[in-house]
Amino acid sequence: MAATFASRCSRVGRSLFSGPSKSSPGLFTRSHEMTCSNVFSQQLRTFIQMRTVLKVVDNSGAKKVMCIQALKGKKGARLGDTIVASVKEAHPNGKVKKGKVVYGVVVRAAMQKGRCDGSEVKFDDNAVVLVDKQGQPIGTRVFGPVPHELRQKKHVKILTLAGHIA
Repeated sequence: MAATFASRCSRVGRSLFSGPSKSSPGLFTRSHEMTCSNVFSQQLRTFIQMRTVLKVVDNSGAKKVMCIQALKGKKGARLGDTIVASVKEAHPNGKVKKGKVVYGVVVRAAMQKGRCDGSEVKFDDNAVVLVDKQGQPIGTRVFGPVPHELRQKKHVKILTLAGHIA
């Protein structure tokens, strides 16, 4: 809906700025400018793709990671998908050090995902739990809410470590 509104605003702007019109001066009022700028200033919620910075929500020692590649998907990763990432920030005495290439499971994504009952789930941030090659979590605790869609993707161990399941 926002994309169609944005295209409608840009179409109106193009037709008004294409040339001076004497028949309707001041048609592009201040309220139209404010609505268009509000639409363009909103964050575009997309897949987790290459070079996306994610927050780490376990106690493995990493704070932030950057996605290198989304596994099993051409566009990008969504909730429950596994990614390959590089650690950008880390605690000094953690299990994972800065610069290490790790695997992670996306547990929170800003892009909305539809559920079977018709509701949709989306989070405020993009977050990941670091796992090894077999899919077992590196940390022993998971902080914050975790969606129950991880059960379908066979990440039950992450659900057992989580404090709150959304």
